[in-house]
Amino acid sequence: MADQLDWRRLLNAQRRKGKAAGRAYTARLGEDRTEHERDHDRILFSTPVRRLQDKTQVFPLERNDSVRTRLTHSHEVANMARSMGTTLAFVHGGALGFPGEVEPLRNVPALLEAIGLAHDLGNPPFGHQGETAIQTWVKRHSVPRKDDPASFDIFDAPDLSEPMRRDFLKFEGNAQAFRLLTRLQILNDDFGLNMTYAFLAALMKYPVPSDAVDKTSQARKKFNFFQSEAEIAAEVWAETGLREGVRHPLTFVMEACDDIAYSVVDVEDAAKKKLINFNVLMAWLRHDACDDELTLDVCERAERSHAEFRDAGLSPGELDDISMQMFRVDAIGKMVRAAVGAFVANRDAIMAGAFDRELMAASEAVVLWTSLKRFAKFHVYRHRSVLEVELDGHRTVHELMDMFWKAIIERKDPDDLRSDREALPAYVYSRISENYRRVAESPGNAMPMRYRELQLVTDMISGMTDTFAVSLRDDLRRHHG
Repeated sequence: MADQLDWRRLLNAQRRKGKAAGRAYTARLGEDRTEHERDHDRILFSTPVRRLQDKTQVFPLERNDSVRTRLTHSHEVANMARSMGTTLAFVHGGALGFPGEVEPLRNVPALLEAIGLAHDLGNPPFGHQGETAIQTWVKRHSVPRKDDPASFDIFDAPDLSEPMRRDFLKFEGNAQAFRLLTRLQILNDDFGLNMTYAFLAALMKYPVPSDAVDKTSQARKKFNFFQSEAEIAAEVWAETGLREGVRHPLTFVMEACDDIAYSVVDVEDAAKKKLINFNVLMAWLRHDACDDELTLDVCERAERSHAEFRDAGLSPGELDDISMQMFRVDAIGKMVRAAVGAFVANRDAIMAGAFDRELMAASEAVVLWTSLKRFAKFHVYRHRSVLEVELDGHRTVHELMDMFWKAIIERKDPDDLRSDREALPAYVYSRISENYRRVAESPGNAMPMRYRELQLVTDMISGMTDTFAVSLRDDLRRHHG
């Protein structure tokens, strides 16, 4: 991008509803909060956030209450994001060029906390396996029926463009979060939760549509909006001075907090489940990180604490638990400081829209971060107990999608989603959220009918919690005989 990004536009506090009504932005009378503080509060009290308490972070259908869910993960990301925002605004505000009129000391931490809390709202049940399950169902049933009689042949319909098909073949939880907050979480209009332009821009980790994905680019390796919300994305960019493929600067900070959280706490949770222990982790880091100074310092401090706790006569379980906690505290602290340093060091490229890396990859903590990710991939994500439950989640999603699809398309009038159905499909269709049905059935919905039908399925699946998905599957099985 030739022109520098402007914080005045990047922190745009206007909302889509006010813009559509032709109202110029003015602060609300009698309101002590800034608009970005209100953004955070809207997200915090919203139903989708509460659902995260029963959505998987790593371990599906986990019975151990101390192991993180998607909600606790999101709160931890939000906490780190707010902390980094506070440091950036209070310590580095001058170097970063924050103008005083945008109230950076309040708005930068508040906006970062809000997008940190919201970043996973679009994820389906059963963690990333749920996302994969949707993609594989779509791929399986996109095969023409002449080639596979068991296929639903879901793309055998007019007016489905290639980008529309890719929205489902490459279904993306990030795009679902954008849709949820701009469209599905209905109040009394078509603006969703009516978040600020700054919030919506910063939420987009991958500011491209599904047909512009490029795995070689960090900002393009996935996508962040469906064709149904393409006009909203364009509006957000126009109001914040951004464009396709160019991230909001604060998105890098939120992404770093997400990276730090899962690289450290997934390992801590694995220790709580007895999949690994403190000594195995230390041995891995010392071998894998070789002579990296920061990693070795984290290991040495953790091992000193471990020795002190051992001398205190703790049980093996207590010793491992407290040692992992102390490791987590120190590792996160060092990585957060490293991420702040990377943001400040790369501010010119970031504000020119030319920085296309993860902050952690450009930080002095890159070795520790990548080593922890490799450890989790080898020792945690591939563990048999994790894979077994993920497989059950995968089957649950496929079974639900089969039943919902049949219920949606088995109606008298193919041009009207509200038309009559026989008893069983009518019952299954009634179990789809009223919000989602209202959006799909709306006369103002300009998407092709087949797109609306497919989106009704993915909206419903994505909105489910793990427990509800299993419960609903069991209920619908009973009615299907």
